[in-house]
Amino acid sequence: MTDIQPDSSANVDKTDLLERLRAHRALANTPTAELEWLIDHSTVEHYAVGDVVVPQGEPVPGMYIILKGRMSIIIEQGGVRRKAMAWGDGEVTGHLPYSRMSVTPGDAVIDEAFEALVLPRKEVETVPVACPKLTAAFVHAMLDRAREFKASDLNLEKLASLGRLAAGMAHELNNPASAAARNAGLLAEALAESDEAAQALGAIGLSADEHKKLNEIRSHCVIPTATTGFSAIERGDREEAIADWLSHNEVDDAFAAILADTKVTMEHLAPLAGALQGDKLGVALRWLSAGVALQSLVQDIRHASSRVHEMVNAVKGFTYMDHGSAPEPVNIGKGITDTLTMLTAKISEKEAVIKTEFPSSLPSVTAYGGELNQVWANLLDNALDAIELGGTITVTANQEAQSLIVRVIDDGHGIPSDIKDRVFDPFFTTKQVGSPGLGLDVAQRLIVRNEGLISFTSAPGKTEFSVTLPLPK
Repeated sequence: MTDIQPDSSANVDKTDLLERLRAHRALANTPTAELEWLIDHSTVEHYAVGDVVVPQGEPVPGMYIILKGRMSIIIEQGGVRRKAMAWGDGEVTGHLPYSRMSVTPGDAVIDEAFEALVLPRKEVETVPVACPKLTAAFVHAMLDRAREFKASDLNLEKLASLGRLAAGMAHELNNPASAAARNAGLLAEALAESDEAAQALGAIGLSADEHKKLNEIRSHCVIPTATTGFSAIERGDREEAIADWLSHNEVDDAFAAILADTKVTMEHLAPLAGALQGDKLGVALRWLSAGVALQSLVQDIRHASSRVHEMVNAVKGFTYMDHGSAPEPVNIGKGITDTLTMLTAKISEKEAVIKTEFPSSLPSVTAYGGELNQVWANLLDNALDAIELGGTITVTANQEAQSLIVRVIDDGHGIPSDIKDRVFDPFFTTKQVGSPGLGLDVAQRLIVRNEGLISFTSAPGKTEFSVTLPLPK
């Protein structure tokens, strides 16, 4: 319990308090006898702004019938304190009849000067017998609170998850964006060098045969794509061989680093040395190298821009931007792929091996796509936390009868047997202080909302979460 002590009023004007309770929104139409019982067994307490009425994790001392002011529940997630719920004038909170809440999920903090009629916890248990009408009102309040807590939990988890994903995406977006900006700056210098090299080439007056030989070489000076590029060893050997050839022909060997990235070979270069004598060879190679440098920068900018575009599309796909709020056909494979893109930074950090198996004939499910992506994000994030450096995560999706089943399998340490029954509990976590514990609870609720089921099996070296979703009939 908190060290802050409320100001209690022992000598309360019961007549005035009775009138205030009759006007209380949550107690409308309550018999006078029950209101009088409530007054006789309660105390009026006052708190100042900023007071912590009940700290997170502490037992709730009783039921609070709010007469004035405002109280909030503040939950810490991912190192950030967030307001989960709030109650004000005319509302009831705290430990209610039949409530299973034993401790507060967050700090109960006073936002506005607070006055409440507080019924001690031990007296709350006698309310159903002593005050049946009040009990009905309190049960309605409890049901409303449960719905609000669930909605708040979902929103908090979504915000926390998006915050974590956004941090990773910001890092991933920064790399290609920085590369594009850097290469765009170098492009101006490369254009100037290309222009000077072209003028120098024009000034030496090549013959038609010399032009032909040069253009033949130029056709081979193409920067390889990522799939046909050279290994580091191959490229090093090429650069060394070209540098030796340039030095032998009394040409600046600085061009070797540029030409080594192209498909040009020594067999291509040899005829050029025979066709161009003296300074002509150096000028021609300068012109070729300037063109290759330009081409390389343009390709790098194109690649960086494509990567940014790919990740932005993944964000749009993950969040289902511009989609309506009703269930719609959802491509599960695309949703998981978008989610993996959102987790690129963490996957790289863990050096994780990701294996996906989605048949091309996989049917769509009718669901809330953004909510399913939240589930994949939670399951994959947990799997990444569970594996060792260089571990493997396998994601499969298959149709089985009239259901689509997604499995997320990791080769991590497994879930200890003593906590297996608690992994779907709200706020439960085995992570460090400040990390959210809502992931699997929220995943389960979102799957149920989409008419599905979620289960898991776990042993050291293999944990498998299975999500079953109904297919349209």
